[in-house]
Amino acid sequence: MPAPCTLEGVDTARHNKVPGISVAFSRLDLIVVVAYLLAITMFGAHFRKSQHSLRDYFLGGRRLPWWAIALSVVSAETSILTIISTPGIAYRSNMGFLQLVLGYLMARVVVSFVFIPRYFAGELFTAYQLIEQRFGQGLKIFTAALFLVTRALAEGVRVFAISIVIEVIFKTGVLSSVIIITVLTLFYTFEGGLTAVIWTDVVQFIIYLTGTAVALGLALNAIPGGWTEVVRVAHEAGNKFAVFDFHFNWRDPYLFWSGLVGGTFLTSASHGTDQLIVQRLLAARDKRQSQTALLSSGAVILFQFTLFLVVGVVLFAFYQRFPPSTPFARPDRVFPTFVVTQLPRGLAGLLIAAILAAAMSNLSAAFNSLASSSVMDFYKPFVRPGADEKHYLRVSRGLTLAWGVVVILIALLAQQLHQSVLELALTIASVPYGSMLGIFLLGVLTRRATGL
Repeated sequence: MPAPCTLEGVDTARHNKVPGISVAFSRLDLIVVVAYLLAITMFGAHFRKSQHSLRDYFLGGRRLPWWAIALSVVSAETSILTIISTPGIAYRSNMGFLQLVLGYLMARVVVSFVFIPRYFAGELFTAYQLIEQRFGQGLKIFTAALFLVTRALAEGVRVFAISIVIEVIFKTGVLSSVIIITVLTLFYTFEGGLTAVIWTDVVQFIIYLTGTAVALGLALNAIPGGWTEVVRVAHEAGNKFAVFDFHFNWRDPYLFWSGLVGGTFLTSASHGTDQLIVQRLLAARDKRQSQTALLSSGAVILFQFTLFLVVGVVLFAFYQRFPPSTPFARPDRVFPTFVVTQLPRGLAGLLIAAILAAAMSNLSAAFNSLASSSVMDFYKPFVRPGADEKHYLRVSRGLTLAWGVVVILIALLAQQLHQSVLELALTIASVPYGSMLGIFLLGVLTRRATGL
């Protein structure tokens, strides 16, 4: 049996075993993870036969059902950091993070009725073609280029983050780990386009949500008194199930007003102007189905974050009953520590597969959106206008591979950076959101603003 694994910040030897729960990342767990990686790659790749045009490759032929798009939207906005860090928020404080999620819901209403009707007024492939219609090529080039640069940088850093998990599981170096996760994701994205991305998103959503629910159930089962004991401990700790705080402090994102306003603006930008999400909305059969997909994704995201936060509260009660030999250095270490030290053989592999599922879903979304913007906003209008569909399809696949290489290089560069720089880099993709949202709102809400 392999020696116990050590994730970043998680030392399995330092945490007490709980009676009735086996502790070790075993050969069976490795088999589960490898089986998942191979199965999801093959599943995505089999959609290649339906890719005959740019409409197929970048919009799924606009044949995708609204519910699959809804789950894909949620999957695309859920990263490895979401799964690992969100339980830590409730572990440290309470469930006040849901106040920010209320802003996410409000923004979905804004995007559904302000942006989506404009996107479906013509045959658009990217968000930035709307800017071209309204302001001309100059501003379209600026917004599309800004997306390409910031998205590639952010995804490179995320690949480095998930490569740490791969390195621990397979005992590989960082280079091999980065290549493993990138090449597998790149393969099915290259072959199946957005259709493969969305359907693998659906599968991966089910996997990571199921894995989280299983971990929650096992933690509850291990606590004497179960849910009743969790409620008692949470209440004694200052009501860790508390959601609303109506104090006024703009510097604290987990208060009602700052969460509502901040979440609304952030998600209006990410879901209304970022090609990563907009591309999925454009894949719906019509405007109404696109709106239904986005609005229903709000209910899913609310359930998902509630689940992650409840996991954090339950783990707080768990570690009150079974304290670790050494206190956690950071709350975002709590959930991964529980996974690798407390879950039975096979289930630890399922949870690691769930974490990889979130990472691969986010990465595949990035590859396809980077390729779509590169082709539709730059290559087709400026390099080879008027070429046939087969040519553009070959170029689209080639650029998907090219962006994969770029992301690998950025991930390897990220390895050399200081940890604080890494944390800063993860916010790169959201830096231009303010200006992008302003540009798009000017474009759809007024006719007085003109291009440069």
